[in-house]
Amino acid sequence: MPLTGTPPNGVPRGHTPPNGTPPRGVPVNGVPPRGMPPRPPRPRPVEPPTEVIPRVEDDYDDEYYDDDDYYDDEDEKPAPPPDSLARKTVRGVGEALITLGLVVLLFVVYEVYVTDLLSAAKQDEATAALDAEWNSNVVEAPPADPNRQSKLNLIEGKAFAKMYIPVFGNDWKFSVVEGTTDKHLEIGPGHYVDTAQPGEAGNFAIAGHRVGKGAPFNDLDLLQSCDAIVVQTQTDWFVYRVLPMRNEVAGWANSARSKEAACAGVAPLQTTLGDVYAKTVGQEIVTPSQGEVIAPIPHQVGATVPADKQARLLTLTTCHPRFSDKQRLIVHAIETKSYPVADGFVPPEMTEG
Repeated sequence: MPLTGTPPNGVPRGHTPPNGTPPRGVPVNGVPPRGMPPRPPRPRPVEPPTEVIPRVEDDYDDEYYDDDDYYDDEDEKPAPPPDSLARKTVRGVGEALITLGLVVLLFVVYEVYVTDLLSAAKQDEATAALDAEWNSNVVEAPPADPNRQSKLNLIEGKAFAKMYIPVFGNDWKFSVVEGTTDKHLEIGPGHYVDTAQPGEAGNFAIAGHRVGKGAPFNDLDLLQSCDAIVVQTQTDWFVYRVLPMRNEVAGWANSARSKEAACAGVAPLQTTLGDVYAKTVGQEIVTPSQGEVIAPIPHQVGATVPADKQARLLTLTTCHPRFSDKQRLIVHAIETKSYPVADGFVPPEMTEG
C-alpha cells in the first residue's frame, strides 16, 4: 500500500521524477502538459425561471358580498354625498352653542371667582386706610348715651364704618363705603347717600353684592329675627337686631322667640310705633323700582313723623335670587344698644356667632 500523499507512480505530487522526465499526462507543478484539453467546468444545476404571481384583484368578493368596503381599496369607496342645507345648519347651530357655552362658563368664572379676588384687594385697601385714619385722628369718645348719634364726614368711595354679623362667623366683617355705584360696591357694602347715618333716627341703608365682587350679602336670606348686626364707627358701636318676620308678627308677643334674651327690645314696629310701620318687617322681597324700602319710614315716602317718633333702622339690600337682579332681598333691623368705643372693649353681641 502506498504512503499517504504519494501517487501510485512513486513520485511525490509537484516534483519531477529522478530522470527529469515526468510521466506522460502528469501535470508538473500544477500545470497540465501541452496538448491536453483543459478540464471542463463543473456542471451547475439549471435554475428554473422565476414565476411571477399574477396580481389578484381585490374585487373578487363582489359576487359574494354586497358591502365589500372592508376588502376594497379606500380609493374605490364612493364619495360621500354633499351635506344638505339642514345638516349644515344643524352643525353650525351646534358649534355656535358650544362656543356660547364656553363664553358663559368663562363669564361665570370671572364674575364669581376673579371679581372676588379683585374686590378683596380693594376691601383690604379701604380697611387699611380707615384704620390709619382712626389711629392718626384720635377722637375722644363721648359719654355713654342711649340716644347717641354718629355725625360723620362722609366722602363717596371712602370707608367710614365697619360692619359685623356675628352669626356669619368671626371672619365676616366689611368696611362700609359711602355710595352705591358699581365702582363703590366693588370695594364692599355701600351706604345709600342721603339716608341716615349710624345711630340716627330714620333709616341707615346699605347695599351689597350677593354673588361676585366679594359677595358680602351672599347669605343675607339666612338671617332670622333678633340676629345681631353690629356697626362700628371711630367713636361708637351700634347694635341692630333683625325685626320679626312677616309670619311672626301676629303671634310675636306670646312666642317663645320673643322671650329670648337676644330679642330684648325687638318687637313688631306696628305695635310700638303705630300703623305707619305696618309694612316694615324683618325680611321682604321687592322689585328693583321699590326704592321706598330705604325711606326714613319704609314704604311711607313723604310721611311726616317727628324724629323722636321714628325708629332707628338699619336696612340691608341685595339682589334676589342669586345670579339674578330681577328682585331685591330686603332685611330690616332696629337699633337696640350702643356703646362708646374704648380700648380693649368689644360688645358682647359680637360673641353670639
